[in-house]
Amino acid sequence: MWNIYDISYGAGLALTSPLWLCHGRMRRKVLAALRQRMGDVPARADADAKPAVLIHAVSLGELNAARALIRRLGELRPDVRIIVSTTTDTGFARASELFGGGGDNAPAIVRYPLDFSKPISRLLDRMRPSLVVLVELELWPNFMLHCQRRRIPVMVVNGRLTERSFRRYRLLGPLARRMFGRLHAACVQDQTCAARFAALGVPPERLRVTGTMKFDTAAVERRVDGDADLADQVGLRPAAILGREHGEPLWVCGSTGPGEETLVLQQYRRLLVAHPRLRLAIVPRKPERFDEVESAIRAQGFEVVRRSKPRFTAAPAGSAAAPVILGDTMGELRKFYSLADVIFVGRSLVDLGQQQHGSDMIEAAALGKPVVVGPWTGNFADAMAAFRAADAIVEVSSADDLGTQVSRLLSDHALAEELGRRAVQVVTRCKGATERHLNEILTALDGTARM
Repeated sequence: MWNIYDISYGAGLALTSPLWLCHGRMRRKVLAALRQRMGDVPARADADAKPAVLIHAVSLGELNAARALIRRLGELRPDVRIIVSTTTDTGFARASELFGGGGDNAPAIVRYPLDFSKPISRLLDRMRPSLVVLVELELWPNFMLHCQRRRIPVMVVNGRLTERSFRRYRLLGPLARRMFGRLHAACVQDQTCAARFAALGVPPERLRVTGTMKFDTAAVERRVDGDADLADQVGLRPAAILGREHGEPLWVCGSTGPGEETLVLQQYRRLLVAHPRLRLAIVPRKPERFDEVESAIRAQGFEVVRRSKPRFTAAPAGSAAAPVILGDTMGELRKFYSLADVIFVGRSLVDLGQQQHGSDMIEAAALGKPVVVGPWTGNFADAMAAFRAADAIVEVSSADDLGTQVSRLLSDHALAEELGRRAVQVVTRCKGATERHLNEILTALDGTARM
């Protein structure tokens, strides 16, 4: 039966359909995932005698944060079926990479349903989850309503609410309070998030401050498997492997966003004056921007080598014509970071809107590298607070400041090494949130068994 949410969504879909139907690329993306988002799930996700837990991670970042939690839950509770749902294409691809080939006990991977009654009912009827776990936060009114009707508890882990998201939810008034009030538990990253969840209707007794799981997913190590092969294949001779005397210093700019690459390239040209052997690798955050970033590199007068199409160039290493490396593959950012002398973590130099303020600097810090970020890091406020307190990260206010600080770190090896050492200490000290979240899930599962 249709409800007010279905009618509202239907009207919105009808009004916006000309936009995505006329946009070929968007149309293909929407239609490709539509069948799965209408509640069609693979047979292995179908209900059986085992209780099921549906763990929803919207996209790549949430999935990476939850991967250790998902594996630990599978180890501790082999009697439970785990189903992982995602919304985005990159999240679905990453879930398939992480869990797609693990045998009979591996998690099933599905698309999160559109928030219409029929897709939600179809998905819940087929999977019959005993518990739904939302990573960070993804509340939809219809989904919450149908879970409540089926008496399926819904909990949040690694919960986070930015100031902007908080303001938007508050605009929903009673609707937001109904959704948040239906949560079985909310395990959040810090006290600020706890206050926001409470203001939106989560009763205090259902709130837990459990920290961020992102620290747990970051492996503390100096080298990453496969980094030397990557360097060979794209024509790098990194000092991180060959030593400063024989190798080239490498500046890696990871998870960059629109507008940042051009600023980075301008600073790279400036840095080549003082550091003529310096090489640059850029790894954009979103795959759909790879071609755009290649064009930006060429527009600044540099040759480019794409990771997906490695080739060697006749240009002498260290000259102004040395090619910029474009990391255009998925899952290799840590390899690039492992080869770096200095790392800039992107989506932080340009204001891209609060939903995109900052990228994960924790995995770079865990490798013991000096890390530089811009002024826009609001999505990682808790991690930034920890790094700031230990003086373990460099924050810059502008592109020129970025170039100055990178030059300083390339010149002052003792400072760079000390920053890396402090960063590793912060990551090590902040680990443990995954086990705390896992205990909350196990408690909730035990509660469902008694229902």
